[in-house]
Amino acid sequence: MKKLFFFFSFLYTITTLTFPPLITSATTSCRTLCGNIPINYPFGIDGGCGSPQFKGMFNCSTDLFFTTPSGSYKVQRIDYEKKTMVIFDPAMSTCSILQPHHDFKMADIQNALIRPSYDTVFALFNCSNDSPVHNRYRNLCFNAAGHSCDELYSSCTSFRIFNTTSPSGNSTIHTTPYCCFTSYDTVRVMSMNILDCSHYTTVIDNGKMRGVAPLDWSYGIELSYSAPEIGCDRCRKSGGTCGFDAETEIFLCQCSGSNNNPTRECGGGITNQGGCNSTKINYTTILWAIMFMSFIYTVL
Repeated sequence: MKKLFFFFSFLYTITTLTFPPLITSATTSCRTLCGNIPINYPFGIDGGCGSPQFKGMFNCSTDLFFTTPSGSYKVQRIDYEKKTMVIFDPAMSTCSILQPHHDFKMADIQNALIRPSYDTVFALFNCSNDSPVHNRYRNLCFNAAGHSCDELYSSCTSFRIFNTTSPSGNSTIHTTPYCCFTSYDTVRVMSMNILDCSHYTTVIDNGKMRGVAPLDWSYGIELSYSAPEIGCDRCRKSGGTCGFDAETEIFLCQCSGSNNNPTRECGGGITNQGGCNSTKINYTTILWAIMFMSFIYTVL
């Protein structure tokens, strides 16, 4: 009976030391695709997925949309190596369609994490003579790869409405309203009403804009994002998906199975609490346990 008691006591001790209880959290299924856009860290479209800094910025129906205070914008592509994302504003004017003016707004945290890149050019059209960018803040306008306002007003179907003619003696004067090529910082600080321009469009100047007709420009807004390096590559290479705890927003490597351990990787590895998974055995502790149980056996 004493030997049987010793056997079960020894088995319990070794099991407890070798396989510590798992700390679990709610299981989260992280989708990795929306339409034809891959969803990787730091972005997520499900609760607890991606980086908590980008929580609530994306939604997925049939396509992926990026949400800001001024609306939802369809995501055209994401380059995870360059850390850029291109979105399209369906309410902005282009070379083929003229839209009522509105403002493009981003939240403060978005301006810090995922703002328009310097390759994104905001073109303001039909600006009045009293417009700030036509007077005091004229220096905010720059040359856009050699393109001019006259070129836009004459070559784009939607902008030809701004071409006007007026008689002057025996001749006719052709006039066009002022336009301004500027950066996001301008429209961030001043609304379209303050700028006193009736329309805008956005173009991505990726070094291939010079010599290209406006009809063939790359219309859209390129966003450049940053994300904290928290060891997501380690989690992904182990077969997990990078996420976070919904309550604490602490990094969580989402692993397959019914339970998610607060670890840096799947299939073993160091936990957030400094403990070990079942694949990491503390042999020193086990040795002491064997010596202790041998002493008990001798006494018995």
